[in-house]
Amino acid sequence: MDIGIGLPNTVPGTGGGTLIEWAQNAEEAGFSTLGTIGRIVFPTYEELVALSAAAAVTSRIRLTTGVLLAPLYTNTALLAKQAASLDRISGGRLVLGLGLGGREDDFAVSGLTTRARGHHLDQQIEQMKRIWSGEKFGDGERIGPEPARPAGPELILGGGAQASFDRVARLGDGWIMSGGTPEMFDQGAAAVDQAWQRAGRPGKPRKLTLAYFALGPDARSMADTYLLRYYAWLGDFAGRIAAGVAVNPDMVRSYAAAFESTGCDEIIWVPTSSRLDQVRLLAEAIG
Repeated sequence: MDIGIGLPNTVPGTGGGTLIEWAQNAEEAGFSTLGTIGRIVFPTYEELVALSAAAAVTSRIRLTTGVLLAPLYTNTALLAKQAASLDRISGGRLVLGLGLGGREDDFAVSGLTTRARGHHLDQQIEQMKRIWSGEKFGDGERIGPEPARPAGPELILGGGAQASFDRVARLGDGWIMSGGTPEMFDQGAAAVDQAWQRAGRPGKPRKLTLAYFALGPDARSMADTYLLRYYAWLGDFAGRIAAGVAVNPDMVRSYAAAFESTGCDEIIWVPTSSRLDQVRLLAEAIG
């Protein structure tokens, strides 16, 4: 199982220089991936912008949006162009994770509603695939640049409902769980595999998960401070999310082993602090 680490692009107060140094340290430490999460109504760095900055100072590590809320990007052609640009600039390292989103404020501030977002995401993916494959528009020109991977970036789709699993089988290259237990991952992964087989797809989809971590003497405080704010819209459930964070090396190793036993292909550890020692402490915990 590959081990990735998130960028602290959603941790309030993170400086641009910190994102750059974090990305460099993560590659030097041998992590497989730099991941991002994101929303609009929060003091965050936009995901493709953050990963573009990371791409400029790294050369090997994958760059994964986990996930980018595509229905909030109303200009699908521009989104396809941005993704292809990052994929090309990074030498084919982009893994484009897409999801629906569910926070009403993100949609409201964008002049949208959550209604029919699943159907809209399907249409977006289909349009982006046509753009990446070289379909001509206007005066016979393609929307470029051509992505490094001819079919477009690797496409990983989120969601925990049957419609999401079916979407992976129809349109994606893999599935990502945006938080939850190994047991939940095992159930979701099985459902994705079944949908994949029903669709007649060869091979198996790649399956990833996100998991929060905080390490060091003030780990619990860091986790609570960030997560209770980030998930405040969930009310009391935010406390349950915070309680499940891996806050010591033993928990990191235990969680990783549990996910690996389910057949998880990659776990991306999402930070709850932008302190640079978190990269080193996670690398040491993994061993």
